[in-house]
Amino acid sequence: MNSRKSQLEAFDRLLTIMDELREQCPWDKKQTMETLRHLTIEETYELGDAILEKDLQEVKGELGDLLLHIVFYAKIGSETNDFDIADVTNQICEKLISRHPHIYGDVEVANEEEVKQNWENLKLKEGKTSVLQGVPKSLPALVKANRIQDKVAGVGFDWEEPQQVFEKLQEELEELQHEISEENTDKIESEFGDVLFSMINYARFLNVDPENALERTNKKFIKRFQYLEGKAASQGKAMKDMTLAEMDVYWEEAKLL
Repeated sequence: MNSRKSQLEAFDRLLTIMDELREQCPWDKKQTMETLRHLTIEETYELGDAILEKDLQEVKGELGDLLLHIVFYAKIGSETNDFDIADVTNQICEKLISRHPHIYGDVEVANEEEVKQNWENLKLKEGKTSVLQGVPKSLPALVKANRIQDKVAGVGFDWEEPQQVFEKLQEELEELQHEISEENTDKIESEFGDVLFSMINYARFLNVDPENALERTNKKFIKRFQYLEGKAASQGKAMKDMTLAEMDVYWEEAKLL
């Protein structure tokens, strides 16, 4: 791997290129934080895809794209004298030091859970009025639910055993089934949300990331369905003209791939 000197030289090279692009490239000159925002979100999802695919070369490339965005935002901040890349870097360094008193102070911790609890308590001492303030409003609902549950667990608001969470899930399913039988549309949606929230909570106790789990299933379904489409096309058939029994034969074949 590269030495620390080589790493710093590479980062310095990126900063220099960013300066040049901002001064000379018509596209780069026009960008603002607002115009970059949706691109940054897109790059983050692309990195997520590469991680799930275990494509380390792609992970490396996507990390580079994200690093460019960080440098780009810092460059824009420097132009208004609000902050630059040194400010960004030093601020995260100070935050890491202050939030790891078990490394840079005299606090002792027994395990990962105590680290997480200390982290949330320290954030409250820094001025936050709620542990949930750090959950972005624009997160997708599934990811947001996972972060909410993780945050409140960090301050002790949590179940003690996985079985308790599973029983809560069963309770929510029964309530959903009741509202379905009553054909109460408004309450069906509410109870369905409770079921999903409980499922996400149960996933946490199983050490399963629900977003990753669902995305893996999405990818698995896409692969199998496209196999089915390919088989139908090879026989000159349209999917809509096939019986469920015919489709099921190829679906089972796809499971073996």
